[in-house]
Amino acid sequence: MESNVRVRFAPSPTGPLHIGGVRTALYNYLFAKKHNGTFILRIEDTDQTRYVKNAEQYIIDALKWCNIPFDEGPNTNEKFGPYRQSERKEIYKEYADQLIDIGWAYYAFDTSEDLDIHRKGHEKEGKTFIYNWHNREKGRLINSLVLSADEVQNRINTGENYVIRFKTPQDEILEMDDEIRGKITIDTNTLDDKILFKGDGMPTYHLANIVDDHFMEISHVIRGEEWLPSMPLHVLLYRAFGWNTPKFAHLPLILKPVGKGKLSKRDGDKLGFPVFPLAYTNEETNGISRGYKEDGYFADAFINMLAFLGWNPGTEQELFSLEALIQAFDLKRVSKSGAKFSPEKASWFQQQYMQTKEDALLTDLYIPILTKKGIDKDKEYVQKVVSEIKERAIFVADFWDLSSFFFVNPQEYDAKASKKNWKEGTSELMQELITVLSNIGDFSSENTEKEVKEWISVKEIGFGKVMQPLRLSLVGKLAGPHLFYIIAMIGKEDTLYRIENAIEKLSS
Repeated sequence: MESNVRVRFAPSPTGPLHIGGVRTALYNYLFAKKHNGTFILRIEDTDQTRYVKNAEQYIIDALKWCNIPFDEGPNTNEKFGPYRQSERKEIYKEYADQLIDIGWAYYAFDTSEDLDIHRKGHEKEGKTFIYNWHNREKGRLINSLVLSADEVQNRINTGENYVIRFKTPQDEILEMDDEIRGKITIDTNTLDDKILFKGDGMPTYHLANIVDDHFMEISHVIRGEEWLPSMPLHVLLYRAFGWNTPKFAHLPLILKPVGKGKLSKRDGDKLGFPVFPLAYTNEETNGISRGYKEDGYFADAFINMLAFLGWNPGTEQELFSLEALIQAFDLKRVSKSGAKFSPEKASWFQQQYMQTKEDALLTDLYIPILTKKGIDKDKEYVQKVVSEIKERAIFVADFWDLSSFFFVNPQEYDAKASKKNWKEGTSELMQELITVLSNIGDFSSENTEKEVKEWISVKEIGFGKVMQPLRLSLVGKLAGPHLFYIIAMIGKEDTLYRIENAIEKLSS
């Protein structure tokens, strides 16, 4: 591997960053760091009609939350800046003109109406219209290959709209290498002459991409499968300019959980999961899209999940820190086929990471939730609660349902559990238990458990006749951690009050 690895993530600021884009950024980052290289962010905003004002900041914020920072990019170490294509547009025209001068491109003056007529004509004959060697020099199309130099210049001088098209070579079998897919061949006769430069003075993706990658010294182009059809043109452009071609790697699609096709926002909306890293507000419609961060995912769990959508380490290991992912990542272990997204697997990763988080951190995340509910408990108490319940939680937002009884008395009792466990004689038994508990001095979990179980044994009754109603009294349902741990946490006074309250409400 070359020592000077330079890769780039080059999103278009046309809306929120899909998790497929985040995965592309992640794989670029992992590859760069694995080889002590440079990870670059470049904003490809040449399509001004689809530009969204807050999208660039969203992209930067998303990468920051994911902990995959770029080494070079907008306002960051601009060694080969600027890193927004809209700020580089003067560069592209020079290279479009250069291609014309050396015979690899030409001016085309066809209007959209003209081209539509050609397309419909071909459709009537059961053919597909392709603007290339079949027709570019036969006089049916209006371009500099059939017009005189003077006429071409006159059309340009008078402000006639034009584009610059690439002149795809004829009768060649183009051989290319992909780091993931291996050798790829294509007949150049099947390629159309793509537009490189538009009449609005902006380049298309194809030209800007190649020029920027060359001058930013990109060594590897790691991008989504959707760009695979563009690879022949890009390889030919490098040849036309006489530049070294970077190595290409086209990543597999992230597929829908159900059915066929690429994962979309609609799938997330329909099945109830986010497809964006951060929540996103559309400034034009005020529509809000859910994000993994706001849904309560830890960034490292999200990244670990994403890494496995198209890559595997070749072992049974699934949990990787970012540093471990860097060491393990290899393009040769990236799959050629699409990776099906699983919301259940995403939750599984989140739950696994929940268990690894320090209680103090989770406590800091839980306290604001408690504060909103008007609960003010000291941090030490809350941390003990968190330590006890976190193994059953997926998100911090789950903590309240798992632990509310540590902070507030039950307001109601599970009807099914009450009917089954609070029977004739239960209230009297609970009243006896109040007397037993009142006489206990050491109210620690261990001692209280010992005293209560000794009493049950003396009475020669089943443990369930006491333990189930007692849990129902303290929690409101048959759930929660070790019963005597709850008793020790809430204390004698609260324990007795809750039992008395249950007797009053459930015996009537």
